[in-house]
Amino acid sequence: MTQAETTAKPRYATLFCVVTAGLLGALIGVALTATAPVPGVVQPDAVVSAGIPVVRVLLDLAAVTTIGLALLSVLVGYDRPKLTEPVMRLARPGGVAAALVWATAAVVALILQTAEYKPGSATLSASDIGRYIADVGAGKALVIVAVLALVHAGIGALALRFGEKVPAEVRVGLGLFALLPLPVTGHASNWNYHDYTMISMELHVMSAVAWTGGLGAMAVLLVANRTLLAHALPRFSKLATLCLALSAATGLFNGLVEISLNPTIGFWAAIFTTPYGQLLVLKLVCTGVIALLGANVRWRLMPRIVRHDRTALAAWATLELTVMGLAFGFAVVLTRAPVVAS
Repeated sequence: MTQAETTAKPRYATLFCVVTAGLLGALIGVALTATAPVPGVVQPDAVVSAGIPVVRVLLDLAAVTTIGLALLSVLVGYDRPKLTEPVMRLARPGGVAAALVWATAAVVALILQTAEYKPGSATLSASDIGRYIADVGAGKALVIVAVLALVHAGIGALALRFGEKVPAEVRVGLGLFALLPLPVTGHASNWNYHDYTMISMELHVMSAVAWTGGLGAMAVLLVANRTLLAHALPRFSKLATLCLALSAATGLFNGLVEISLNPTIGFWAAIFTTPYGQLLVLKLVCTGVIALLGANVRWRLMPRIVRHDRTALAAWATLELTVMGLAFGFAVVLTRAPVVAS
């Protein structure tokens, strides 16, 4: 392993593909859920309506990046600092930057959702935002997320100075904890299964973020380092398998509960004729494609990676992450989509 391989430049093209796919998924979702204006009812500004899912996708992807870069330290291990430090010296500042973007996106989402809550208003004041926070659970959740993301950035800044003396597990744990407030403010309003759907949503989000973040961190920073990759990928593969199972099962459960308990439309009609059902199908298709791509990495590429052979992992991982980004875009709009006929 040469020094050039150890300190290979990050693959920003992979990050670009994921962000682009996430934004595309959100915009497709917005197009599917668009409805004709109702006469006499004041509608939110079109920029606000489209801006909310776009900002929420950026928020989610910043969270994925933050947690994935913290998780990378756990995956590569702590017993070979001469080999791991060149990579971690790139990962740590990236984690701080991603956490700051996470916090910023939460604040912007709070402003946009306040504007949506007060349609027709030409201006927003601090009191309007305060009232939204006081009255709406999503407002409180975004404040908590912004604060926790800033705390994460602060801990990351300590890691810049002290390295792995600041445990990566603390950063991973705090990042996962910061994911918890937002999911409970979306769907799952069916009180018959409220407790189950809340738990299921939390597991769904945490598993999807850990899975995507870990793969993304390796694809961007580790793919050129065969020694570290041969160590980290088998460890990540076990985590990814668990996360895939949890994410698929909980996502399907949440979607079917939301549809089956809606009294206004039949089950099959809701799946194929409502924006919610259509987005659910698109997201499930993405999950199936991701599973196939992951299986290719696990069964075909990983044995060669363990032997330190050259592989096309970078291309396959970028493709898998791109589909993941698309799924994140669909998911953001899915939490806001109505289960009503289009």
